[in-house]
Amino acid sequence: MGNSSWSDAAYAARQNGRHASGASAFTYDHHVRSSGDVRIHPQMNPQRVTRESRDSAAHPDSLSIAVMFDVTGSMGSVPRVLQTKLGALMRVMIQRGYVAHPQILFGAIGDAYCDQIPLQVGQFESGLEMDDELGKIYIEGGGGGQVHESYELAIYFAARHTSIDCFDKRGRRGYLFTMGDELPYDQVSRTQVAKVIGDKLQRDIPTAQIVAEAQQRFHYFHIIPTNTSHGRDTAIHAAWRTLLGERVLLLEDEAAVCETIALTIGLCEGAVDDLANAGDDLVTAGYDADAVAKAATALRPYADSQPPTARVARGLLPIAPTLDLGNGRL
Repeated sequence: MGNSSWSDAAYAARQNGRHASGASAFTYDHHVRSSGDVRIHPQMNPQRVTRESRDSAAHPDSLSIAVMFDVTGSMGSVPRVLQTKLGALMRVMIQRGYVAHPQILFGAIGDAYCDQIPLQVGQFESGLEMDDELGKIYIEGGGGGQVHESYELAIYFAARHTSIDCFDKRGRRGYLFTMGDELPYDQVSRTQVAKVIGDKLQRDIPTAQIVAEAQQRFHYFHIIPTNTSHGRDTAIHAAWRTLLGERVLLLEDEAAVCETIALTIGLCEGAVDDLANAGDDLVTAGYDADAVAKAATALRPYADSQPPTARVARGLLPIAPTLDLGNGRL
């Protein structure tokens, strides 16, 4: 996927049309709520599919970016933020030289133990189709109240059900962002994988193992908004840091998620050497200065942990060794 190109003018025209008519960008969510027919949009179903990010004549140097966010409880506002700020995100990445050919996949995360639709996964797209993908998400708003959501299923999908040319052809890792204020389950449940994704595993997989597997092909960051119901829980912070270290980003306001994604990619791609100066790029692209400041604060611990040479490699950091999974994959 990802053969079209981004157009600021077309996106602005679409947004203006919605404002004028009062139409929602989240047409499928509106359909489900008005009809009462709760089912996943067929084009967002992760069952027995692989999501592809491919080079093309229009995008000869594609870079895969997967953004998968919790839509339970207080996190339900995140897809609306992403949709509203999508134009500025694409503008800063392309026009400011962070990434020439980004291809973005959006996914939504719930709880596989209690939600009707625990995982929704779109396609990697380069143009307005990514706005369409957001419009196919059902914002279930469920969750089970046990301070866990099925982030590990999203990570599993990214690790084993994506095919990305940036890595497969050029050894250049893509980007994976998950976002949520709760914990992943300790194990990737073979039962839930079979039910939600369709794979038959021999046994459960430790979440730490699937995180390491995803990191072989993606720069993986988890964003925790600290102004939500569990976002200030230091035990949750510590658990995620055990998995990802400084790649856990504590964000004061989930409304700054696009700014955080843009700065993170700019930093890793070598386009950003100084977070303070990089804020000017984002403000010029149309972002709010306060949101930019919050994004920079979230990124500061990670930025400070990186030697300068690691920030000029444009994604070509050493690839982690292949995991030893014993006598074959689980």
